[in-house]
Amino acid sequence: MKQQNIKMISDSYRTLTKAFDFIAINLLLTSILSFHGLEETAVDLSAGLLFSTIFLLISEYSGLYTINTKVELKKYLLRLTFSLLLTVSVFFILKLRLASLEGMQISNLNSHIYLLWYVCVWGGLSLSRTLCTLSYTYIVIPRLKINKIAIIGLTPAGLSIEQALISKYKNQKISIEFYDDRSSSRFSYVNKSGYAGKVSELIEKVKNDEIQSVYIALPMVAKDRIKDIIHQLSNSTVNAYIVPDLYTYKLSVSQIKRIGNVHTFSIFSSPFEGLGAVIKRIEDIVIGSLITLLILPVLCIVALGVKLSSPGPILFKQDRYGLGGKKIKVWKFRSMKVMENSEVVTQATKNDPRVTRFGSFIRRTSLDELPQFINVLQGSMSIVGPRPHAVAHNEEYRVLVDNYMVRHKIKPGITGLAQINGYRGETDTLDKMEKRVEYDIKYLQNWSLSMDLKIIFLTVFKGFVSDTAY
Repeated sequence: MKQQNIKMISDSYRTLTKAFDFIAINLLLTSILSFHGLEETAVDLSAGLLFSTIFLLISEYSGLYTINTKVELKKYLLRLTFSLLLTVSVFFILKLRLASLEGMQISNLNSHIYLLWYVCVWGGLSLSRTLCTLSYTYIVIPRLKINKIAIIGLTPAGLSIEQALISKYKNQKISIEFYDDRSSSRFSYVNKSGYAGKVSELIEKVKNDEIQSVYIALPMVAKDRIKDIIHQLSNSTVNAYIVPDLYTYKLSVSQIKRIGNVHTFSIFSSPFEGLGAVIKRIEDIVIGSLITLLILPVLCIVALGVKLSSPGPILFKQDRYGLGGKKIKVWKFRSMKVMENSEVVTQATKNDPRVTRFGSFIRRTSLDELPQFINVLQGSMSIVGPRPHAVAHNEEYRVLVDNYMVRHKIKPGITGLAQINGYRGETDTLDKMEKRVEYDIKYLQNWSLSMDLKIIFLTVFKGFVSDTAY
């Protein structure tokens, strides 16, 4: 059998946007130097290339280039600001490290030039996207015809592609219709688009050029039916797509991976591999170092409170599962009269006699977790990620909760998506743990640098204090 090569089509708009940003950043630096009557040196050129490269890498992982600026301009400007600030931080650290090298002094760059450059980069990229958005909204959209789209199959996959299409074409004129050969009385899904009839009716509309695009969202078991539909659609010029039925397998973190000419869907994978791991580590070092310096006075005060409130050590280390399910030692301020780290660990409950009065306070406010920034700087934890559970609890819940161990495909975090949504502290029921794991997996599926920043920001306001943390 001849092997079919599936070609992956990348978003050419994203590629052009990255190329534009790269060129614009370097041209802005050259223009600024020229405006000041300065001739660009090799060091200046290298600085521009380095800065623009760092910006593109960080922007890719902050989700900047996944935003459709035509409908989400405000969101783009926020992520642009975040990406640029992080780029400036990383660039500044590298600049300090390279400043002592021979020849680095042959440069026209100074604090004034750098600041002007950063401001011009933000202003230039913001202005270009704003002009593109306004042009698209007031010039292009009014001239577009209604895009008529058909979805075959009122299924989970069909509903997902419906939502994706509505989001993508938010400001465009589109018409979406569902077609399914089953009786309408069997449809249990709520959809925004209407049910238009049987597939045979759709085929007639396709032949009459009444439909521009067709999405086949039938279950994988209906392969013969799918083949028949494809055969009928081939006798037309309609754009046809198959929506993979991934919902059958309850995939947690699915990605497309190419091996030679074969494309696979990874069922259990992590976004923190290769460059993703490097970006995440840089984030932890930069932000972790800043936060550690800021909270140093708080650490000293809490340490004194622990020492004076009850006899025993100020800190203790507890075994937890880390990246890859391997054991790590997690630092905490001691909040109990005893330090449990055995095969059986009882979760703290309300009015737990083991918890000291001061310990109850630091547990409710999460101050007992602050020493874990040591783990972050050491590399065994991350600032944002699934909260590490005691080994005993992992062994209990890994057999009770589906996909529980998937949360260990990333370093555990001091805070996470589950925590800012209220799922921290005692998990006295199975559904609470299931909900926590659901949020952990959602974080893996949607991770970006801007998402981490949002979680850190929200943690300050609603992630520390909890009525369920005893």
